[in-house]
Amino acid sequence: MSAKALNLRPKPGNNKLSKPVEKAPMFVSSGRANEHCPLILENHPDADYALLDSGNGLKLERYGRITVVRPEAQAFWQPQRSKTDWQNVDAIFTGDTTEEGAGRWNFPKQKLPDTWPMSWDGIRYHGRFTSFRHVGVFPEQAAHWRFMEETIKRKVREGGQFRVLNLFGYTGLASLVAARAGAHVTHVDASKKAIGWARENQDLAGLNDKPIRWICEDAVRFCEREERRGNFYDGILLDPPAYGRGPKGEVWQLFDHLPHMLDLVRALTNEKSSFVVLTAYAIRSSFFAMHEIMQEKFGDAAGTLESGELVLKTEGSDRRLSTSMFSRWVSE
Repeated sequence: MSAKALNLRPKPGNNKLSKPVEKAPMFVSSGRANEHCPLILENHPDADYALLDSGNGLKLERYGRITVVRPEAQAFWQPQRSKTDWQNVDAIFTGDTTEEGAGRWNFPKQKLPDTWPMSWDGIRYHGRFTSFRHVGVFPEQAAHWRFMEETIKRKVREGGQFRVLNLFGYTGLASLVAARAGAHVTHVDASKKAIGWARENQDLAGLNDKPIRWICEDAVRFCEREERRGNFYDGILLDPPAYGRGPKGEVWQLFDHLPHMLDLVRALTNEKSSFVVLTAYAIRSSFFAMHEIMQEKFGDAAGTLESGELVLKTEGSDRRLSTSMFSRWVSE
């Protein structure tokens, strides 16, 4: 899910931008779906994760027992905690602070292993200090995971199989949540490293008996094939990077390629589908831009379009940090 996938970044000397997709749109809705926006989905601190503080372009976080400091461009206010709190941490990311830029981790107390166990709601997974400042999870996504989990459990109780497609799936935590809830999951990511990491997470979580297909492929190419095959999914997660590269050199530019990607996603839903969730990070846009492109593709579908931002509530404070924008279609 890109800055999130370890190999999805510009390569030195090969930064030629791709041309916009010129295919005629498959879906242009004549109407508009019911709307609920702006919707702010808030993630609260717990034993697994907490945003401890933010400010001066940084954020102070706790993952289990490990505390880290990482860049956060949107935190241009002043920190609320003391300098001692900010200095008494286990890991600090330094170097390039852009989403695609490489950097390094410093360990003020003692050298920590590259990988360590973390958990979310009882699902264990591996955290990892990557050179792109990420640690293998985006905690704000928990709001979508809870929504997805409740939907899947309800539909499975009603009978029948529930199929989830997780595009740009990164390290697989959303796939594990869906599988634990009872879904048959297809997880797609262009990074072999991310797929390997996701498989390790499945082992650590003890969910090897759950039906998950791990597919290392360009998400657009996979969806084009699925559309030709006439396949449908009950729920789709779409978490694209602003920029990325596929395993065969395919180039992804969000503003150029998202309309075609959403055409394909719309084609992979039918009257039995329950949800489509789109999340966007690190782009110069607003949630309403995501809302309108989703209206174009899902305006004729029966249901409600919910759009807004994912935010993290600071532990011990009313301050909130916005991390990403989203738009999700939910069936009636």
